[in-house]
Amino acid sequence: MQVPAMSPVYDDEIEALELARRVSASDIGRDTLERLELTFHDLAVKYPTAAPQDLLDQVRKYSSYVTGLMDAKKTLEEHRKLLVIGGWFSLLGATLHIDLDQQDAATARLRTAMTLAQHAGHSEIQAWCFETDAWRVLTDGHYSRAAELSATAQQLAPAGSSVEIQSLAQQGRAFARLGYSNETYSAIDRVQVLSSALGTPDRPEHHFQYDPAKSIAYAATTLAWLGDPAAETYAREVISRLSPSNDPTEWPRRVASANIDLALSLVTTNRLDEACHAAQRAMLSGRVAPSNHWRALEVVKAVEIGKISDARDLREVYEEMRLQIGPAD
Repeated sequence: MQVPAMSPVYDDEIEALELARRVSASDIGRDTLERLELTFHDLAVKYPTAAPQDLLDQVRKYSSYVTGLMDAKKTLEEHRKLLVIGGWFSLLGATLHIDLDQQDAATARLRTAMTLAQHAGHSEIQAWCFETDAWRVLTDGHYSRAAELSATAQQLAPAGSSVEIQSLAQQGRAFARLGYSNETYSAIDRVQVLSSALGTPDRPEHHFQYDPAKSIAYAATTLAWLGDPAAETYAREVISRLSPSNDPTEWPRRVASANIDLALSLVTTNRLDEACHAAQRAMLSGRVAPSNHWRALEVVKAVEIGKISDARDLREVYEEMRLQIGPAD
């Protein structure tokens, strides 16, 4: 078979995978597939804390390796497992492209993940593709479309699965942006019920394994978008639970998001000075992904309308944060 194209830079991880593959009885072998699965799960666990671009570089490397293995001689079962692994890597890559506000690349990877999942008959990945696309269009302001995609994800999702809960939470956020109060509160309640039944996963940091603790964070965001002052309580609870220290640069991204939720809630109750402080801490943390810059900008604009003394400083912090990322590619 043709050996997958390798980077000119020596790579210990890929070299180890290739050695294991070559000593197996088949061109791919169970051990190689298991190692790739473990690698995907490790990368998905790193998602909440790793810099999106750094993690994307890892995903690209392994996706390329999986692509090279597609031409290898293999059994039907090995072929299906390889399709599934490729689908997961493509899905994680799409998620990272969305975080980096690289819309075209995100769309392409989502289409690849969907194609691989369809060929493998893997409904869970298909559901995650719709859920992830819902988040992509939600960040672009297409709230009705986000609600529709989330509904499709729920139809495809295995009952009681992480993706069913996540897509329901996504739909709740879309409803909040649309101002559908009853539907929003219903979605929040259903997420809490389903997540309680799911239990805590072995690796709660895993992006594709729903952690019941996330329901509090999603409630904070959803209620903040709806303009419900109760968002403040939820946001403060997330910050209290997950802040490892007073150093914002050590925060996971969920804490930065919670600070933005807190700021939006404080804007609702006209506590603009406090809102300015919370938003500034979030932006200075370096943990606000480009896909969430628009949420921070909402706080900036609200503070500027209120004409408080720190409005100019907050705008400067926002512009510095936005420019540090560089242009999307």
